Amino acid sequence: MINSRIYEKRRAVVARALKAAGGGIALLPTAPEVARNRDSDFPYRHDSYFYYLTGFSEPGAWLTIEASGKSTLFCRPKDMEREIWDGIRLGPKAAPAALGVDQAFSVETIDKTMPQLLANQRAVWFPFSTHKGLETQVDGWLNQVRAKVRLGAECPGSQHDLCKVLDEMRLVKDKHEIDILRRAGQISAGAHVRAMQTSAAMLRSGFKGGPREYHLEAELLHEFRRHGSEYPAYTSIVAAGANACVLHYRAGDAELKAGDLCLIDAGCELGGYASDITRTFPTNGKFTPAQRTLYDIVLAAQYAAVAVTKPGKRFTNPHDAATRVLIEGMLETGLLPKAKHGKVDDVLASGAYRQFYMHRTSHWMGMDVHDCGDYTEPTGKATRQTDALGQDVLRKPSRILQPGMVLTIEPGLYVRPAKGVPKEFWNIGIRIEDDALVTAKGCELLTRGVPVDADEIEALMRG
Repeated sequence: MINSRIYEKRRAVVARALKAAGGGIALLPTAPEVARNRDSDFPYRHDSYFYYLTGFSEPGAWLTIEASGKSTLFCRPKDMEREIWDGIRLGPKAAPAALGVDQAFSVETIDKTMPQLLANQRAVWFPFSTHKGLETQVDGWLNQVRAKVRLGAECPGSQHDLCKVLDEMRLVKDKHEIDILRRAGQISAGAHVRAMQTSAAMLRSGFKGGPREYHLEAELLHEFRRHGSEYPAYTSIVAAGANACVLHYRAGDAELKAGDLCLIDAGCELGGYASDITRTFPTNGKFTPAQRTLYDIVLAAQYAAVAVTKPGKRFTNPHDAATRVLIEGMLETGLLPKAKHGKVDDVLASGAYRQFYMHRTSHWMGMDVHDCGDYTEPTGKATRQTDALGQDVLRKPSRILQPGMVLTIEPGLYVRPAKGVPKEFWNIGIRIEDDALVTAKGCELLTRGVPVDADEIEALMRG
């Protein structure tokens, strides 16, 4: 049962934004169905922007919102024959009461009805660059309006990117969203616990043929689904041994060998919202001294990042804090020899740390695992800075964190065999990731239902 009031309030915010900009109409489609191969589609997943404003998950739907506040839905008509094959449709007749929209029409009438809605509007707003062919479709409808100007119709005089309005709305989560994100984090944490325990149990039992990465992936998927998650939020990473040094590795058939680490980056999607957790653990439940040394450095980096994740700090502060701790660890362990690289500030200036830490510490989280939202202050003044590749760029100041924002905190170290790198650290890849909700005084880690301390991980895997 959809709580239509939540979505009505969001549509009202959009309407007010249109009115403040001088009036107009916003339109957006949901995602299309995508064929996987002959007679088979990929599992359907709605468009996040569309769902954010409707709570409606059927394909083939469109929404319009006018500056006056009036909303119109286009959806698939009732069709008894198709519903036998594909499932029950809501239909235009039931949509206003179920979704709280003012009116609804069959999507089969959209080419006739949409030009009527666009006529005499001052501007049209739609998401740029998110739906292939949408600009052409909108142009076609506008041309129908232009063809009637002699009859008194007025065509919208400008076009605007609706994403700019919706991205700002989605960046700060409301209570409804936070409740779902918190539950998604709990489910995903339980899946990581299950994977850790399964790894240790399979190695203890002498599993025939050896446990494989895909065995742990199966445990993750089972735990997601049995607790009500619709699907994984992204393709799960289950990386054993040297595979953990491949950032976007997918779970394969590599064997989980005693003495190796396993890095799992996996999270479920629940009610349209993602979770994102990474844990790195010894496959047999016991860290080696070299593994433990690097693991504790990454964990200390995460704690440093968490400490500065609070209102008033900037989005880049967690990355800066984590990177300094990681560099200190690189220098102390000899990953970066002090005699060659100097002190922490020297390494920051040279960028030498990127050999072992080449990604950012955070990204926004929400309906999409890499959620929308500007990473810089919208009204900030751009200044010349040096980017991660050492290039001069013009950038606005980093975004100031506010309560209700959700971001990941995920430092890591990835040590590939290389000349001058201590061999005891070769092929060790470690990442620790949690989802952080910015609160009034700091942040709440939504995903700590799975242990992060090395001693606690070993205790869990002994259990």
